[in-house]
Amino acid sequence: MTFDADSLGLQASALALVRDVIHERLGVYYENSRFDILADRIAPLVAASGFSSFLDYFYLLKYDGDSADQWAQVMDAISVPESYFWREMDQVHALTTHLMPELARRTSGPIRIWSVPCASGEEPLTLALVLDQQGWFGRATIEIHAGDASRAALARAAAGLYRERAFRSLPQHHRDRYFRACGDKWQVDPKLHARVTSWRQINLMDPADARMIGLADVIFCRNVFIYFSEQGVRQVVGAFADAKPAAAYLCVGASESLLRLTNRFELEEIGGAFIYVKQPAAARLVS
Repeated sequence: MTFDADSLGLQASALALVRDVIHERLGVYYENSRFDILADRIAPLVAASGFSSFLDYFYLLKYDGDSADQWAQVMDAISVPESYFWREMDQVHALTTHLMPELARRTSGPIRIWSVPCASGEEPLTLALVLDQQGWFGRATIEIHAGDASRAALARAAAGLYRERAFRSLPQHHRDRYFRACGDKWQVDPKLHARVTSWRQINLMDPADARMIGLADVIFCRNVFIYFSEQGVRQVVGAFADAKPAAAYLCVGASESLLRLTNRFELEEIGGAFIYVKQPAAARLVS
């Protein structure tokens, strides 16, 4: 079935209201030039809810106290599921060769690593694979936590089944060791999958979720801030910084930069990779 945004009473002002409430709740921001993309993704939800306009759907999202399930559907609709194993590996290798020795030396409890958004699990499983290859699970207590706003993505991560496209960068010998063929897909080794301590639905704009992530020693928060407004990025990064009193590390995507947005994390080159390092508590966000 094809959904025509015009048939739903699309007006720029009505769609802008939907855009703004999504931005407020989830951090994702659609410029006016991308209204058509937002309309295409939200229109099926509007129709499925029995509404005839985007304005009606805005009122549901904004004011209905029982709209939690609808918000979950919005998260699924606007999420970008593109991911694959062995992506942007310079930071991952820096983790195992430089950050882990330092963290193992100074950390008395478990070393906590967060991967968010984790999409369908490729990034946290890549982290687990490399840490296993380097023998780190036998040398330190490590917790890898994975989170995503999309329930559909987390369901795929829990299943641990991947198509050939997900392995386009993974060395063949790693796939042969950690995955087995299952029809036209590949099933991750249960032992590797179990290395990920938890899979959780996460909203980076929720202060409680952001604080929980911020308590980690290393945060991989890659390729999500490109969809956020500067205001949203400041809020999330500020929450990370507030939560972690000691030195911590933040990895963002290769096309993302925090340099104009914060002075609470300083960009450093570590082991050939660019990583943001938490600064002392006296530093504050750039206004």
